[in-house]
Amino acid sequence: MTERQTHHASVVAEYLIAPDPQQARLTRPVKGRDHTGALVELSVVEERPLTIYLNRQEIVTAMTIGDYPEYLALGFLRNQGMLHPQDVVTGVDYDEELETVVVRTEVETTYEEKLQKKTRTSGCAVGTVFGDMMEGLEGVKLPEAEVRSSWLYALAHKINRTPSLYLEAGAIHGTVLCQRDRPLVYMEDVGRHNAVDKIAGWLQSTGTDVSDKILYTTGRLTSEMVIKTAMMGIPVLVSRSGFTAWGVEIAQDLGLTLVGRMRGQRFVCLSGEHRLVRDMDPADVPTEDSRNRRKGAR
Repeated sequence: MTERQTHHASVVAEYLIAPDPQQARLTRPVKGRDHTGALVELSVVEERPLTIYLNRQEIVTAMTIGDYPEYLALGFLRNQGMLHPQDVVTGVDYDEELETVVVRTEVETTYEEKLQKKTRTSGCAVGTVFGDMMEGLEGVKLPEAEVRSSWLYALAHKINRTPSLYLEAGAIHGTVLCQRDRPLVYMEDVGRHNAVDKIAGWLQSTGTDVSDKILYTTGRLTSEMVIKTAMMGIPVLVSRSGFTAWGVEIAQDLGLTLVGRMRGQRFVCLSGEHRLVRDMDPADVPTEDSRNRRKGAR
């Protein structure tokens, strides 16, 4: 094993769930020609439909890379307010051939009226929020956990060095559930809303306490990302990308800590600064080697 492979293995060992960029179903080789006319072969990300049912009701068909379909279904329903923490889930059945997931609950549900109201969001691969986007947030009170700047720098360093589908093929977003300076669960998908829904599904399945967690995303900090983070009860949302005005406004209303433009030694906090403890001098943050900076493959 090379030194680089040993380093990657030690990074991945920190995770409870880490990306598996070599999983055959997630990419396929495609041949083409580059700007010089030379023949090239690239790994490109697969997209496949997944239809989600809640009991006997069809809810949505999402375009996804196809991994962790059960978590995606549970998280989507949770973040849409169709599945509540007190609901007893009696089964989650995935049929690969039919490309469907059926989530069954102890009490029968019906969401015909909610399904008639749809808001398309700015998410890649077209995100959809059903009903009033702010529904279910009225009583949300986020935990007052602190977040240290040293943790943020450490997380960015580790996540950017984690072998991922993004680095293998590009054209994909990542979302990582973290605790202090440790990344725990790293999900990827063609849309950042799918990636965060997989995190929500994992939380729903495991009953993990979120009061001290941080959500790190590679995508923009939009209204949808802020709402979903708050719906999960996570107090801190961090991104290497920028903000939308409505995302910032909602975060400020909810008291969610919102940190963006997290690159190298720099970041910007536009909401919830009361949780932020600047315990590390940015000048002490090591400059990353150019080969380790996060960028899409080829």
